[in-house]
Amino acid sequence: MSTKKIALITGANRGIGFETAKQLGEKGVAVIVAARKLSAAEETTAQLTEQGIEAYSVQLDVTNADERKAVAAYIEDKFGKLDILVNNAGVGPKEDDLFVKKTAATTADEFEYIFNTNLFSIVYLTNELLPLLKKSEAGRIVNLSSILGSITLHATEGSPIADFKRLSYASSKAALNVFTVLLADELKGTNIKVNSAHPGWVQTELGSVEHAPMTVPDGAKTSVELALIGEDGPNGRFIHLGEELPW
Repeated sequence: MSTKKIALITGANRGIGFETAKQLGEKGVAVIVAARKLSAAEETTAQLTEQGIEAYSVQLDVTNADERKAVAAYIEDKFGKLDILVNNAGVGPKEDDLFVKKTAATTADEFEYIFNTNLFSIVYLTNELLPLLKKSEAGRIVNLSSILGSITLHATEGSPIADFKRLSYASSKAALNVFTVLLADELKGTNIKVNSAHPGWVQTELGSVEHAPMTVPDGAKTSVELALIGEDGPNGRFIHLGEELPW
């Protein structure tokens, strides 16, 4: 069994996922780069390796049950444990911009597409990897949520997200937050901590490169901090750059 911390980051071939893998690698963590296409994962791994980071590649479409099982088997065989799971992979609506308001008109196709990736696959992948996380001395699960999943802020007139009302995306992140709270409660008394991270409004393809105020390196900071928290760190919380957000 490896003495180094081992981290799996989903959707790690670009954006916040790539930067999370890079920052964790720079802190001495061995990172497993997961991407839908193996070629993309391998290209990312090569970039990280050139920077002196210990990195490995896996193909993982998080919505694919066979690939989830294969990744769990790979980690078991190669490392014998998993210390950090960063559920970073996520999607926005295929049609329209994420920030176009849509509630009653939300289609079944949009709901299913968003929830399959942003909630169901995260629950299933986490469950697949829990036995490996339980073998860690300090297992950490980081669920990439969004402030757009805060029901409190959506219900608060004049809040920073008051104008961003996309039911499919916001509800998927709110549901992910529920998963965080309930799983953290279920794992109380174990060596595992579970938290939701709001990266911020980041200059990514999903967040809008033109309008978002935060750089990708800053957007990865919350995930990295939560991945490396100590025994006295938060559990079952919704965090952005060290500050707790309202559910």
